[in-house]
Amino acid sequence: MTDWQAVRRLVPEVLGALVRRYGLFDACEDAIQEALAAAAAQWPVEGWPDNPRAWLVTVATRRLADQVRSDAARRRREEADAFRTPPPPSGGEVSADDDTLTLLFLCCHPVLTPSSQVALTLRAVGGLSTAEIARAFLVPEATMAQRISRAKQRIKAAGAGFDLPPPAEQAARLGVVLQVVYLVFNEGYTATSGARLVRAELTAEAIRLARELHRLVPGDGEVAGLLGLLLLTDARRQARTAPDGSLVPLSEQDRTLWNAGAIAEGVALVTDTLSRGPIGPYQLQAAIAAVHDEAPTADVTDWPQILALYTVLERVAPNPTVTLNRAVAVAKVHGPAAGLALLDAVSADERISASHHLVSVRAHLLEMAGDRDAASAGYHEAARRTTSEPERRHLLTRAARLG
Repeated sequence: MTDWQAVRRLVPEVLGALVRRYGLFDACEDAIQEALAAAAAQWPVEGWPDNPRAWLVTVATRRLADQVRSDAARRRREEADAFRTPPPPSGGEVSADDDTLTLLFLCCHPVLTPSSQVALTLRAVGGLSTAEIARAFLVPEATMAQRISRAKQRIKAAGAGFDLPPPAEQAARLGVVLQVVYLVFNEGYTATSGARLVRAELTAEAIRLARELHRLVPGDGEVAGLLGLLLLTDARRQARTAPDGSLVPLSEQDRTLWNAGAIAEGVALVTDTLSRGPIGPYQLQAAIAAVHDEAPTADVTDWPQILALYTVLERVAPNPTVTLNRAVAVAKVHGPAAGLALLDAVSADERISASHHLVSVRAHLLEMAGDRDAASAGYHEAARRTTSEPERRHLLTRAARLG
């Protein structure tokens, strides 16, 4: 990771520190962007500070103070009235506390819709730009900017303070928080668009947040399951891309590149949480990931066990993506015709009917069945639908192999 990538990882912490003091997203985000611009101009010339986080917080605070003093804009005056405490003097001490977990719970406030919760978390905690989030949601950038702005205003109107909610409210909000962390990880592990398959800064932040949640509620099985799932999945990251950046499927990965430490930690979490129950979807997904990770080669993967776990998962948390994955397991255990029949049953579900994943899985099963022409056509269609360049290259390569 480059130094500037490390600085970007600090942005959610800095934002959390400022929002804790002043309570407003917009003004704090603007101030941080100005502080980052100042850092880009000054640090290469004057040298890096000993504590980049403290430097960014201090400079961003000064920018906030400048905004408050300005009478040129009515919005700035209104934001100044809303500040709970005045800006500290220049050079004041900066707390080393990490406020990103509190920021995460704030972004998942119940006054917001699920899509707004995810969008705001990706912006404030994940550090994605509005344009990147818009691409992930397949909407225009202006539309996403309005959605994020409305989410901030709704949180402000609800009078939410920058504190972790009380235990009862934490429990009520925890399911949404887990879902958002899971989605942040997924966006990092397989970016929905662009030239990169993986955004390691997002996967690392999601794992860090999952660890913080596990420390906050160590006895919650689904929190432990989510952390285990993220570790077991991320353990394969180094083997997922070829030197040219193209995707390497699980069955073709060099397993010596997998992170053995992360696998051991993930398996231990899964083993412990499954022994205590009750069992939830993240625990089941983690168990499936553990079966894959513990197989020394793709050929000896315990597909009957994976199929059994997907069958339970489909009962616990039914959704078309789970059915899609179960179809692959069915094909591995009972043959491609059985898997294709299951795909036919889920194809009418509008939540997945337009997805490139449905078409690519069908092409894979057709290839297993020996229908090379139909498989090739399917890979080409999936490549047309995806917005990820590495996935597109992989799908076209699969099609080319079939002639």
